[in-house]
Amino acid sequence: MSASRIPVVEKILSANDAIAAEVRAQLDASGTLALNLMASPGAGKTSLVERTVARFKDEFAVAMINGDTSEAAFDAERSQRAGAFSVHINTGGKCHLEAAMVRDALRHLDLNRTRLLLVENVGNLVCPSSWQLGTHANILIASVPEGDDKPYKYPKMYAGVDVLLINKIDLLPYTDFRMEHFRRGVETLNSGLISFPISCRTGEGLDAWYDWLRQRLGSFGG
Repeated sequence: MSASRIPVVEKILSANDAIAAEVRAQLDASGTLALNLMASPGAGKTSLVERTVARFKDEFAVAMINGDTSEAAFDAERSQRAGAFSVHINTGGKCHLEAAMVRDALRHLDLNRTRLLLVENVGNLVCPSSWQLGTHANILIASVPEGDDKPYKYPKMYAGVDVLLINKIDLLPYTDFRMEHFRRGVETLNSGLISFPISCRTGEGLDAWYDWLRQRLGSFGG
């Protein structure tokens, strides 16, 4: 059973990768930098989007694609109130976004006027790591309340990201989160990974994230 399923899974992922290449070409043509935001539920993806949109909305247009397993569009609405043009995707129960979903969502955006696109993936530390979306970087938001063992439990996710944000550091005094233990696990999987300890609630550490983002936008041609 498992032997016959492997080629099917590979074929599905290969088809997804082909669509992801189409998405990337479309984003490149419009000069839109796209980031795939991944995290477990409640880690702070939408809070990061809100903060980021509020910081840059007066400088350039920011859009957000929100993937969720239901019709509830709370996160997209929060981002829209912050100043982003938002598109909500109901994945129909799937635990991750797929490239075809992102391609469809792009039809609702004016990419030629959009400088930054934040794609908020479904809250999950397993499924999203296997699906390319055509974005330019994969961003992982971890959070202190989740515990310091997540790199050890979800190695594929941590091994495949370009930037790590460690959110809710304002809660460190109230937890047994061991930052060095956490960082050792990350370093083993993804040596030299860019990481920013932040608090979306207090704003601590966010300037470093904004600086990285501005630098990436600049190197992208903006």
